Amino acid sequence: MSINQEDVLTALRTVQDPDLHKDIVSLGFVKDVRIVDGAVDFTIELTTPACPVRDEMKAEAERKIAALPGVTAARAKMTAEVRARGGFGRQAVPGIRNIVAVGAGKGGVGKTTTAVNLAVALALKGARVGLMDTDVYGPNVPQMLGVTDQPRVSGEKRIVPPEAHGIKAISMGMLVPPDQPVIWRGPMLHGAVQQFMRDVEWGELDYLVVDLPPGTGDVSLSMAQSVPVAGAVVVTTPQGVSVSDVRKAVAMFRQLNIPVLGAIENMSYFVCGHCQERTEIFGHGGGAKMAEDLGIPFLGEVPIDTRVRSGGDEGAPIVVAAPEAPAAQAFIDLAGRVAAQVSIQAMRVLKVIQTA
Repeated sequence: MSINQEDVLTALRTVQDPDLHKDIVSLGFVKDVRIVDGAVDFTIELTTPACPVRDEMKAEAERKIAALPGVTAARAKMTAEVRARGGFGRQAVPGIRNIVAVGAGKGGVGKTTTAVNLAVALALKGARVGLMDTDVYGPNVPQMLGVTDQPRVSGEKRIVPPEAHGIKAISMGMLVPPDQPVIWRGPMLHGAVQQFMRDVEWGELDYLVVDLPPGTGDVSLSMAQSVPVAGAVVVTTPQGVSVSDVRKAVAMFRQLNIPVLGAIENMSYFVCGHCQERTEIFGHGGGAKMAEDLGIPFLGEVPIDTRVRSGGDEGAPIVVAAPEAPAAQAFIDLAGRVAAQVSIQAMRVLKVIQTA
């Protein structure tokens, strides 16, 4: 019994994307179906190389095709094309498909550590990634990435960002001496954000991760008013004070019409390396409860690990320095979930545009 392309597409319509809640044929993921002597080759083009269910989707699609009468082999090639979020009147940055802000209501919760490890983890999964440090008063990104070089200026008078661990990065910490404080008022902060966005030679990026300063101040407002932000990730620790402040950050993003992609609970628990006893130093469950109360996704937990701290001090993020560590695995999983939420937002925006 011979098989044709429609048979293949019919079978693949039973494979659902669990995040977008549609089948992969309707979503336009299936491409280049080729049938030769019963062997079926096809491409599944996902919306992100960091898709958390990539392997499961490939296995299910191949299994469904292999079960068809007359099929002798089923081979799916997995690729990705990151969708860009529309600007709705705000001018997009050329070459940057999605801007993802990482924020928190207060300092000390590991926001920059999270932003750095998410950015590097996305790059490890095959995405083109940049990291922009907008914490002008406490720019820690250069140290966490191990960057000591200053950005150079191209012949076109544009800033060329240094690269480390597979990502491009820019920070005020690369432009001023280490011990020199930056004492600026709001309008100067706005100018710095604009320059980092518009005058940096980012090239083609799937994701620009933006490390926001703690709190709900000028930088977040400048971002929201000037560029289309795909969404924001909020970072909290389990304790009540942190959760309370992050609620304010979520309210700020909503007022600025920036979608909240989800919440991450950092420093969630500690597992003793000797006895394996789990200790919840800062309490537990505050992030998940807050996410449920606010109706936002809870993306997951990151345990306390001394290698997170040492890696940040030494310029070696834990996702590259100790990828087998539970904290590293947590960041890698979180990167996939963040990418999935970005894809969900892009599809929602596309649906709004199509129905307008």
